[in-house]
Amino acid sequence: MSELLLTENRDGVLVITFNRPDKKNAVNTQMWIALREAFCAAAQDNDVVCALLCGAGDNFCSGVDLASFGDVGEGEEHPFESAARAVVEFDKPLVAAAQGAAVGGGATVLFHADIVYVGTTLRLRLPFASLGLAPEWGSSYMLQANIGAQRAAELFYTAEWVDADKALHLGIAADVLPDADLFDHALAKANEIAQWPVNALREIKRTLRQHHLPAIDAAINAEQAAMVRQAGSPENIEAITAFMEKRKPNFRGLS
Repeated sequence: MSELLLTENRDGVLVITFNRPDKKNAVNTQMWIALREAFCAAAQDNDVVCALLCGAGDNFCSGVDLASFGDVGEGEEHPFESAARAVVEFDKPLVAAAQGAAVGGGATVLFHADIVYVGTTLRLRLPFASLGLAPEWGSSYMLQANIGAQRAAELFYTAEWVDADKALHLGIAADVLPDADLFDHALAKANEIAQWPVNALREIKRTLRQHHLPAIDAAINAEQAAMVRQAGSPENIEAITAFMEKRKPNFRGLS
């Protein structure tokens, strides 16, 4: 397992930690591979009853490290996609503890956690419109399923920042804790879950998720097709250029 993604079994709770705090836990190709392997292994390991996903330092995850996103050969499935599917298919309870930045993939992964606790410093954003891109990780379905179509549309279309209180109000988070208490609270809840028989928990999760899975799969396929159309588009190029030049992008007149 990569040192950039730490795993530790704490009495049946597998703690999975994004460990790149100097980059706000931006996920590079190596980390996507490690994340996929961690969730696939945890699904098969009966010593793992529940998983807890968190981020080292002051942030949960600032999403994809764009500097490494092109490290895969043309025509190959990007590890981001296989990591997403490993999380979607994980058949045991998944708890998440998020503080600070939760952006892009660092936000959409939270929609697949069964329970999300956030710190008071949370700043969550779905930046896809501002980047000239499309959603990912099945988020175009999961966010609607979690908070309703209108509220999900507002967050996608505006690319606005969501703080901890709004995340709680919308139903993205189950509770808000001071950052200093966040991990301990999430771990205590994960341990509370892990006292029960793993196969019973699997069956409960299956009943909760089974009717969502076909829609999630359809959403992922649609998102991947949309991303192919938008990546490298004039809007996407303008967004990246404006970011590099530290200016506001101008999308008018682009097609």
